[in-house]
Amino acid sequence: MSIKSEAVDVTINDIKLLHQLSIEVLPAEVVALVGPNGAGKSTLLRVLAGDITPTRGNVFYDRQNIANLCILQRAHYRSVMSQSQPMVYDYNVKDIVSMGWLHGDNEVHNKALGLALQETMERCDIDHLDNRRFNTLSGGEQKRVHLARALLQLWLPDTSAQHRYLLLDEPLANLDMTHEINMLGVIKQCAQEGIGVLIVLHDLNLAAKFADKIVLCNQGRVVSQGSPEQVFDSDILTSVYGVTITLSHNPLTISYY
Repeated sequence: MSIKSEAVDVTINDIKLLHQLSIEVLPAEVVALVGPNGAGKSTLLRVLAGDITPTRGNVFYDRQNIANLCILQRAHYRSVMSQSQPMVYDYNVKDIVSMGWLHGDNEVHNKALGLALQETMERCDIDHLDNRRFNTLSGGEQKRVHLARALLQLWLPDTSAQHRYLLLDEPLANLDMTHEINMLGVIKQCAQEGIGVLIVLHDLNLAAKFADKIVLCNQGRVVSQGSPEQVFDSDILTSVYGVTITLSHNPLTISYY
């Protein structure tokens, strides 16, 4: 069981953005998608989310081709946090987080909404912002609100055996150090609870510390994938990023300046 792409190509306006790209995200693991700008990271995430249809190849959610799943069915499998999610209407924070709730037609589940909402907002450290208007928040606070919305979307009762996946595109942008580490802690805890996580990161050291698996992309192709120790090689990273990169071990640390 997993979310995976199989030999995916994406061509838009005659430009090939992804080339035979295959990756897999298993339940309870954190997969970090890394690579330079233009490597295809966000495009791949949008393909896995179902927002972009591959030109060739397939995407599967727990062995089901997502081409055969409606939007609501996909939403029950995965939630997505994009790089930028502006709000035209100035809802308050609690309302925006509540938009992630998928169980409005389930009377039994719906009874849990109040508690699930409160726990999720506390988890993301935004419970004190519940009545604030979204567009009055800082960029970092807005990120935490959208993470809470994405987490609430994945809520299921403890008795449920359904697999769930969290797809995050550069969620750490605009966060200070404290909230950066706190958010990564929340994401890691989600994985420990059985959620499969795909996260686009630019900071290779954070990827090395928090991810179970690394997928290194360049020019729309997978260069290498595996554990941080397997993927982070100084020669490969230097070639991909075009700057001299050195590694030290115990702990694994990437240096480039």
